Amino acid sequence: MPLVKHGTFIENEWTAIGDEDALPGDGPITVSLVRWQKERDALAGHNGRLGLRLPADADPTSIRADLGRFELIVLDFPKFNDGRALSQARMIRQRFGFAGEIRATGHVIRDLLLFMARCGIDAFELAPERTIDDWRAAMREFSVWYQPAADARVPATELRHRAMAAE
Repeated sequence: MPLVKHGTFIENEWTAIGDEDALPGDGPITVSLVRWQKERDALAGHNGRLGLRLPADADPTSIRADLGRFELIVLDFPKFNDGRALSQARMIRQRFGFAGEIRATGHVIRDLLLFMARCGIDAFELAPERTIDDWRAAMREFSVWYQPAADARVPATELRHRAMAAE
C-alpha cells in the first residue's frame, strides 16, 4: 500500500512481525500489542527501532508508560464507520505527548484523512488506487475549524475573538 507522510509518498521501512515470528537481529520492526505485553523485556532489547500496532479496541492508557520505547504507533481502522482510532490518536498525541510517528492503516478512506491528521496522525497507508493529489485535496477540504485539535489550528471561536479585539 502507498504510504504518505508529510505530503509525499515514502517507502515503508518498517517490518511487521507476527506474534509467532522470530525477531530479526536488527532493523525497524512493529509488533502487536499482545506480543509487546508478553515479551516486553525481550523486545526492549531489540537492536533496531521499535513500533507498536494498536488494535482499535485497545485502551491507549495501557501503553502510556511504554510510549518512550516506540518510534511508531500504528493504529488500525478496521472499517469505514469505526472511529475509535481517531480517539486513540488524539489521546496518544495530545494527552500523552507522543512525538513519534502515528500511522493509520486498514480502511483509510479519503473522507477521513483530514480528520485523521487533525487528531495527530501523520502517516497514512492509502489504498493502491489513491494518489498524492487525493491526500492533498483532503488536507485542503476545510479552512475553518470549530474544535481545537492535535494539529493546533486556531478554531473559529478564537479567530472571532481576535477579530473583535482588533476592532
